[in-house]
Amino acid sequence: MVHRLTWYEPQRGDEYLREFFITGLIDIGATLILQDAEGKYSCITTLPARFRLTGGEPPTDRGLFGEEIGGRLADLKAQLQQPGDHAEMEIDAGDDTFFEFRCRMITMANGQTNLMTVVIDRTEDRRRERLLRALLREVSHRSKNLLAIIQSIASQTARYSGSLNGFLGKFRGRLHALAQSQDLITDSSWSGAHFRDLLQQQIEKYVQDGAADLIHVTGEDLLLTPNASLHVGLALHELTVNAVSHGDFVATRQRIEITCERIREDDRDAVRITWTEPHGPIDGEALSSSGPARFGSTVLERVVPASVNGSAVHEVRPGSVYYELTFPIEPVG
Repeated sequence: MVHRLTWYEPQRGDEYLREFFITGLIDIGATLILQDAEGKYSCITTLPARFRLTGGEPPTDRGLFGEEIGGRLADLKAQLQQPGDHAEMEIDAGDDTFFEFRCRMITMANGQTNLMTVVIDRTEDRRRERLLRALLREVSHRSKNLLAIIQSIASQTARYSGSLNGFLGKFRGRLHALAQSQDLITDSSWSGAHFRDLLQQQIEKYVQDGAADLIHVTGEDLLLTPNASLHVGLALHELTVNAVSHGDFVATRQRIEITCERIREDDRDAVRITWTEPHGPIDGEALSSSGPARFGSTVLERVVPASVNGSAVHEVRPGSVYYELTFPIEPVG
């Protein structure tokens, strides 16, 4: 037997309950159809606008839903013979709309067997599922890229580390910089990160409050793609750590000049980032003895520019250390 209402006030009347149920069915996007044992339609509620009743004619499956859908629905109903039998199917109704049909044989209060069909609009559900699948594919793709970057960083760091402790210290710092950049990218729904946010992360972590005013930034606060954000963040980490660990800008109270600007190069838009750090005399012997480990030149000169399809200049000039990174602008998003 069909379960009755759990509770209602009898004095409210059928009209009151009918309005309540019809409104509820419209809200959840559901249609109820009742047919007798011979298939004659007894009741149809809240039929979707794309399906229409033919005026002056008794409703039929094919008349309501069209030849193809109506035929499939009739075949589905033909499988149901006894009370409790049920079946369901989902159809693509065209125009990117989807409907689920649930059919069940039920016994009414008068003992007669009827066929109940519930039609549910699943269009939004399917759209959300497609979006979720696309997001999961994107997450998988980005995760693989991130793991490849981490592997490259680990390999390059190990190559130029003289001890395990040295490797761990540098690798952890670079990994943390990567994680910070990824946080910015995630917060922007994977649109990317702004240059000044990437720089600010490194200044806050490595430059003491009293020296933060020695970092002077000019130019545009460009929004970089996720890939560019990760690698520019890594370059800024390397430059900042080198400046704090080996530079003398704090002691001399000289400013580090940083620029980020949009330029035209080879008939296309590009980003040029420069870092000019004041520095006392650095002789050749000091450079050769410290080498790539001192300046992180492998990351700055090879890993980062190659990853953004750009080029880099990294030079020790009279009185300064100069770094320039140029790479093409790619669409963001």
